[in-house]
Amino acid sequence: MVHGNPTWSYYYRHLVTLLSRTNRVVAVDHLGCGLSDKPQNYPYQLKNHIDNLQALLTQLQITSYSMIVHDWGGAIGLGVAGKTPQALEKLVILNTAAFRSQRIPWRIQLCRWPFIGKLLVRGLNGFAGPAVFMAVTRRLRPEVAQAYLAPYDCWDNRVAVDGFVRDIPLNSTHPSYETLVRVEEGLQALADRDIPVLVCWGGRDFCFNDHFYLEWQKRFPHAQCHYFKEAGHYVLEDALPVIRPLLEDFFSGVSGSSAKCNQPAQ
Repeated sequence: MVHGNPTWSYYYRHLVTLLSRTNRVVAVDHLGCGLSDKPQNYPYQLKNHIDNLQALLTQLQITSYSMIVHDWGGAIGLGVAGKTPQALEKLVILNTAAFRSQRIPWRIQLCRWPFIGKLLVRGLNGFAGPAVFMAVTRRLRPEVAQAYLAPYDCWDNRVAVDGFVRDIPLNSTHPSYETLVRVEEGLQALADRDIPVLVCWGGRDFCFNDHFYLEWQKRFPHAQCHYFKEAGHYVLEDALPVIRPLLEDFFSGVSGSSAKCNQPAQ
Protein backbone atom coordinates (compact mmCIF):
# COMPACT_ATOMS: atom_id res chain seq x y z
CA MET A 1 0.00 0.00 0.00
CA VAL A 2 1.73 3.14 -1.28
CA HIS A 3 0.52 6.52 -0.04
CA GLY A 4 0.88 10.03 -1.44
CA ASN A 5 1.24 13.59 -0.20
CA PRO A 6 0.37 14.78 2.42
CA THR A 7 -0.94 11.51 3.84
CA TRP A 8 0.95 8.56 5.30
CA SER A 9 0.23 4.88 5.89
CA TYR A 10 -2.61 5.93 8.20
CA TYR A 11 -4.66 6.50 5.02
CA TYR A 12 -4.79 2.72 4.57
CA ARG A 13 -5.64 1.82 8.18
CA HIS A 14 -9.03 0.27 7.34
CA LEU A 15 -7.62 -1.68 4.41
CA VAL A 16 -4.79 -3.01 6.57
CA THR A 17 -7.39 -4.41 8.97
CA LEU A 18 -9.50 -5.79 6.13
CA LEU A 19 -6.83 -7.39 3.95
CA SER A 20 -4.45 -8.62 6.64
CA ARG A 21 -6.97 -11.34 7.45
CA THR A 22 -5.90 -13.20 4.33
CA ASN A 23 -2.80 -11.38 3.07
CA ARG A 24 0.56 -10.16 4.22
CA VAL A 25 0.17 -6.37 4.18
CA VAL A 26 2.97 -3.82 3.90
CA ALA A 27 1.88 -0.19 4.29
CA VAL A 28 4.93 1.99 3.77
CA ASP A 29 5.72 5.49 5.02
CA HIS A 30 7.95 7.23 2.48
CA LEU A 31 11.10 8.84 3.82
CA GLY A 32 10.09 12.17 5.32
CA CYS A 33 6.49 11.03 5.83
CA GLY A 34 4.45 9.49 8.61
CA LEU A 35 6.60 7.68 11.17
CA SER A 36 9.67 7.45 8.93
CA ASP A 37 12.77 9.59 9.49
CA LYS A 38 12.64 13.15 8.15
CA PRO A 39 16.17 14.14 7.09
CA GLN A 40 16.41 17.85 6.29
CA ASN A 41 18.95 17.75 3.45
CA TYR A 42 17.66 14.69 1.61
CA PRO A 43 16.76 15.00 -2.11
CA TYR A 44 13.01 14.32 -1.97
CA GLN A 45 12.65 13.37 -5.63
CA LEU A 46 10.68 10.71 -7.46
CA LYS A 47 13.71 8.57 -8.31
CA ASN A 48 14.75 8.37 -4.67
CA HIS A 49 11.27 7.40 -3.50
CA ILE A 50 11.16 4.67 -6.16
CA ASP A 51 14.60 3.42 -5.16
CA ASN A 52 13.60 3.40 -1.47
CA LEU A 53 10.48 1.34 -2.14
CA GLN A 54 12.45 -1.11 -4.26
CA ALA A 55 15.06 -1.42 -1.50
CA LEU A 56 12.32 -2.18 1.02
CA LEU A 57 10.86 -4.94 -1.15
CA THR A 58 14.33 -6.39 -1.61
CA GLN A 59 15.06 -6.27 2.11
CA LEU A 60 11.74 -7.97 2.89
CA GLN A 61 12.47 -10.56 0.17
CA ILE A 62 9.21 -9.79 -1.61
CA THR A 63 9.43 -10.98 -5.22
CA SER A 64 5.74 -10.93 -6.15
CA TYR A 65 3.01 -8.71 -4.80
CA SER A 66 -0.21 -6.83 -5.42
CA MET A 67 -0.20 -3.06 -5.02
CA ILE A 68 -2.62 -0.32 -3.96
CA VAL A 69 -1.61 3.22 -4.93
CA HIS A 70 -2.94 6.70 -4.19
CA ASP A 71 -1.77 10.20 -5.15
CA TRP A 72 2.08 10.23 -5.43
CA GLY A 73 1.95 6.53 -4.62
CA GLY A 74 0.95 5.94 -8.24
CA ALA A 75 4.18 7.24 -9.73
CA ILE A 76 6.28 5.72 -6.93
CA GLY A 77 4.65 2.31 -6.79
CA LEU A 78 4.27 1.87 -10.52
CA GLY A 79 7.78 3.16 -10.97
CA VAL A 80 8.87 0.05 -9.07
CA ALA A 81 6.38 -2.29 -10.72
CA GLY A 82 7.27 -1.13 -14.22
CA LYS A 83 10.86 -2.27 -13.77
CA THR A 84 9.81 -5.87 -13.11
CA PRO A 85 6.23 -6.14 -14.46
CA GLN A 86 6.15 -9.90 -13.98
CA ALA A 87 6.26 -9.37 -10.20
CA LEU A 88 2.94 -7.49 -10.04
CA GLU A 89 -0.10 -9.72 -9.54
CA LYS A 90 -2.97 -7.24 -9.04
CA LEU A 91 -3.28 -3.46 -8.98
CA VAL A 92 -5.69 -1.09 -7.23
CA ILE A 93 -5.69 2.54 -8.38
CA LEU A 94 -7.12 5.30 -6.17
CA ASN A 95 -7.11 8.91 -7.44
CA THR A 96 -3.57 9.08 -8.69
CA ALA A 97 -1.42 9.47 -11.80
CA ALA A 98 1.74 7.85 -13.12
CA PHE A 99 2.04 9.69 -16.41
CA ARG A 100 2.87 13.19 -17.58
CA SER A 101 0.35 16.02 -17.28
CA GLN A 102 0.49 19.79 -17.18
CA ARG A 103 -2.69 20.03 -15.15
CA ILE A 104 -2.10 21.52 -11.73
CA PRO A 105 -4.62 23.38 -9.53
CA TRP A 106 -3.75 26.99 -8.74
CA ARG A 107 -3.76 26.26 -5.00
CA ILE A 108 -0.98 23.69 -5.50
CA GLN A 109 0.87 25.94 -7.93
CA LEU A 110 0.87 28.66 -5.24
CA CYS A 111 2.62 26.27 -2.85
CA ARG A 112 5.46 25.92 -5.39
CA TRP A 113 6.29 29.62 -5.57
CA PRO A 114 9.80 30.58 -4.43
CA PHE A 115 9.99 31.56 -0.75
CA ILE A 116 6.22 32.09 -0.42
CA GLY A 117 5.48 28.42 -1.14
CA LYS A 118 7.94 27.15 1.45
CA LEU A 119 6.55 29.57 4.03
CA LEU A 120 3.01 28.37 3.29
CA VAL A 121 3.77 24.65 3.31
CA ARG A 122 6.38 24.36 6.04
CA GLY A 123 5.70 27.41 8.17
CA LEU A 124 1.91 27.75 8.06
CA ASN A 125 1.05 24.11 7.29
CA GLY A 126 -0.79 25.40 4.23
CA PHE A 127 -0.78 22.06 2.39
CA ALA A 128 -1.28 19.25 4.89
CA GLY A 129 -3.58 21.38 7.05
CA PRO A 130 -6.19 22.30 4.41
CA ALA A 131 -6.09 18.77 2.97
CA VAL A 132 -8.05 17.37 5.90
CA PHE A 133 -11.12 19.27 4.72
CA MET A 134 -10.37 20.03 1.03
CA ALA A 135 -9.60 16.40 0.11
CA VAL A 136 -12.88 15.02 1.46
CA THR A 137 -16.57 15.66 0.97
CA ARG A 138 -17.56 14.07 4.27
CA ARG A 139 -16.14 15.88 7.27
CA LEU A 140 -13.46 13.89 9.07
CA ARG A 141 -13.90 13.20 12.73
CA PRO A 142 -11.58 15.48 14.76
CA GLU A 143 -9.43 12.58 15.93
CA VAL A 144 -8.99 11.35 12.35
CA ALA A 145 -8.00 14.78 11.06
CA GLN A 146 -5.57 15.10 13.95
CA ALA A 147 -4.02 11.73 13.10
CA TYR A 148 -3.42 12.77 9.50
CA LEU A 149 -1.59 15.88 10.68
CA ALA A 150 0.28 14.39 13.64
CA PRO A 151 3.51 13.53 11.75
CA TYR A 152 3.63 17.03 10.22
CA ASP A 153 3.53 19.21 13.31
CA CYS A 154 6.44 21.60 12.71
CA TRP A 155 8.69 23.15 10.07
CA ASP A 156 11.23 20.32 10.09
CA ASN A 157 8.61 17.58 9.97
CA ARG A 158 6.99 19.09 6.86
CA VAL A 159 10.17 18.84 4.80
CA ALA A 160 8.90 16.02 2.57
CA VAL A 161 5.46 17.59 2.18
CA ASP A 162 7.21 20.59 0.67
CA GLY A 163 9.53 18.32 -1.31
CA PHE A 164 6.65 16.45 -2.94
CA VAL A 165 4.94 19.70 -3.95
CA ARG A 166 8.12 20.95 -5.62
CA ASP A 167 8.82 17.63 -7.29
CA ILE A 168 5.80 17.74 -9.62
CA PRO A 169 7.45 17.57 -13.08
CA LEU A 170 5.41 19.77 -15.43
CA ASN A 171 8.02 20.14 -18.18
CA SER A 172 11.22 18.58 -19.49
CA THR A 173 13.48 20.94 -17.52
CA HIS A 174 12.34 19.51 -14.19
CA PRO A 175 14.83 17.10 -12.54
CA SER A 176 12.14 14.41 -12.10
CA TYR A 177 10.72 14.66 -15.63
CA GLU A 178 12.80 11.86 -17.14
CA THR A 179 12.02 9.62 -14.20
CA LEU A 180 8.31 10.17 -14.76
CA VAL A 181 8.75 9.42 -18.48
CA ARG A 182 10.26 6.05 -17.55
CA VAL A 183 7.41 5.38 -15.12
CA GLU A 184 4.91 6.17 -17.86
CA GLU A 185 6.70 3.93 -20.34
CA GLY A 186 6.57 1.08 -17.82
CA LEU A 187 2.77 1.22 -17.73
CA GLN A 188 2.55 -0.41 -21.14
CA ALA A 189 4.43 -3.50 -19.96
CA LEU A 190 1.97 -3.82 -17.09
CA ALA A 191 -1.01 -3.37 -19.42
CA ASP A 192 0.37 -6.01 -21.78
CA ARG A 193 0.30 -8.57 -18.97
CA ASP A 194 -3.44 -7.94 -18.56
CA ILE A 195 -3.34 -8.39 -14.79
CA PRO A 196 -6.49 -7.67 -12.77
CA VAL A 197 -6.83 -3.92 -12.21
CA LEU A 198 -9.41 -2.22 -9.98
CA VAL A 199 -9.93 1.55 -10.19
CA CYS A 200 -11.87 3.28 -7.39
CA TRP A 201 -12.20 6.98 -8.10
CA GLY A 202 -13.53 9.98 -6.22
CA GLY A 203 -15.34 12.26 -8.66
CA ARG A 204 -14.96 15.46 -6.65
CA ASP A 205 -11.18 15.47 -6.53
CA PHE A 206 -9.95 19.01 -7.23
CA CYS A 207 -6.52 17.70 -8.30
CA PHE A 208 -6.85 14.25 -9.88
CA ASN A 209 -10.05 14.95 -11.77
CA ASP A 210 -12.00 13.10 -14.47
CA HIS A 211 -9.20 13.65 -17.00
CA PHE A 212 -6.96 11.31 -15.00
CA TYR A 213 -9.74 8.75 -14.44
CA LEU A 214 -10.40 8.50 -18.17
CA GLU A 215 -6.68 8.28 -18.89
CA TRP A 216 -6.38 5.24 -16.62
CA GLN A 217 -9.20 3.59 -18.54
CA LYS A 218 -7.30 4.12 -21.78
CA ARG A 219 -4.11 2.67 -20.34
CA PHE A 220 -5.82 -0.32 -18.69
CA PRO A 221 -8.86 -0.94 -20.94
CA HIS A 222 -9.79 -4.18 -19.16
CA ALA A 223 -9.78 -2.62 -15.70
CA GLN A 224 -12.79 -2.80 -13.43
CA CYS A 225 -13.59 0.87 -12.75
CA HIS A 226 -15.86 2.38 -10.12
CA TYR A 227 -16.57 6.11 -10.09
CA PHE A 228 -17.95 7.64 -6.90
CA LYS A 229 -19.24 11.04 -7.97
CA GLU A 230 -19.69 12.40 -4.43
CA ALA A 231 -16.28 11.30 -3.08
CA GLY A 232 -13.19 13.51 -2.93
CA HIS A 233 -9.46 12.94 -3.27
CA TYR A 234 -9.33 10.89 -0.06
CA VAL A 235 -11.69 8.40 -1.65
CA LEU A 236 -11.13 5.83 1.11
CA GLU A 237 -12.50 8.31 3.65
CA ASP A 238 -15.56 9.27 1.62
CA ALA A 239 -16.53 5.95 0.02
CA LEU A 240 -15.07 3.19 2.21
CA PRO A 241 -18.37 1.34 2.84
CA VAL A 242 -18.83 0.69 -0.89
CA ILE A 243 -15.13 0.21 -1.65
CA ARG A 244 -14.61 -2.38 1.09
CA PRO A 245 -16.67 -5.18 -0.55
CA LEU A 246 -15.12 -4.37 -3.94
CA LEU A 247 -11.67 -4.97 -2.48
CA GLU A 248 -12.76 -8.14 -0.70
CA ASP A 249 -14.07 -9.55 -3.97
CA PHE A 250 -11.07 -8.31 -5.96
CA PHE A 251 -8.50 -9.96 -3.73
CA SER A 252 -10.53 -13.13 -3.39
CA GLY A 253 -10.58 -13.46 -7.17
CA VAL A 254 -14.31 -12.89 -7.59
CA SER A 255 -14.06 -9.65 -9.59
CA GLY A 256 -11.14 -10.31 -11.89
CA SER A 257 -13.03 -12.10 -14.64
CA SER A 258 -14.64 -9.19 -16.46
CA ALA A 259 -14.28 -5.44 -16.81
CA LYS A 260 -16.93 -3.07 -15.58
CA CYS A 261 -16.70 0.71 -15.81
CA ASN A 262 -19.03 3.50 -14.86
CA GLN A 263 -18.39 6.96 -16.23
CA PRO A 264 -18.56 10.49 -14.85
CA ALA A 265 -21.68 12.41 -15.77
CA GLN A 266 -21.25 14.56 -18.86
